[in-house]
Amino acid sequence: MIPDYEPGHELLAGKRVLITAAAGSGIGSATAKRCVEEGAIVMVSDRHGPRLEETAAELGAASVLCDVTDEESVQAMFAAAIQEMGAVDILINNAGLGGTAEVHEMTDAQWSKVLDVTLTGTFRVTRAALTHMYETGAGVIVNNASVLGWRAQTGQAHYAAAKAGVMALTRCSAIEAAPRGVRINAVAPSIAMHANLAKVTSDELLEELTSREAFGRAAEPWEIANVIVFLASGYSSYMTGETVSVSNQRA
Repeated sequence: MIPDYEPGHELLAGKRVLITAAAGSGIGSATAKRCVEEGAIVMVSDRHGPRLEETAAELGAASVLCDVTDEESVQAMFAAAIQEMGAVDILINNAGLGGTAEVHEMTDAQWSKVLDVTLTGTFRVTRAALTHMYETGAGVIVNNASVLGWRAQTGQAHYAAAKAGVMALTRCSAIEAAPRGVRINAVAPSIAMHANLAKVTSDELLEELTSREAFGRAAEPWEIANVIVFLASGYSSYMTGETVSVSNQRA
């Protein structure tokens, strides 16, 4: 049974939030919606223009195109965010790319593409955010990792390596950022059902993964968003460098 949707509690009232890969129906757009409901001023970003504009219109949020694999695009995103909102108080790094290939059949191109979007993209956006946040002396970054950063799954070596890298980036950058007033944490979802996941994952695999969950269902994207909002809010003020598992898998 899916629980009732929790109403907003002004946890991010007045905060200026930038979210990458926020178009469509996944965790990014669910997080953007949740941030708006929590009182934040939100700018959404994605590389897919039509879907981005549709999401921004639904939320009443500002938007900016960005390809996280391109440094100029990342810099332009931050310039647009600062011009639109005045500053970025909270960054949510949601951009990531999956795929399925066993190691012995995986090409360099498949490996590199997943790593470039999922890990290096997170690094590029984090670097730009820290440059800005260090100037203001405050800020929060929340990264989207995955339980595959800890666990093994056939065909997911590139994605798992990238997400493990996101966890390590979170830890190391958090230690650097703490003396400058910036907190950095991550979430690690197990499985959250949305249209984009269904497009790239077989029904058989989705059924298998769902069967491992204690509640017998995948998470709703907004259930992941709730934890992201917690990490972005003052309720997690003593947490930095942590990766929070958003999962109910059996031991």
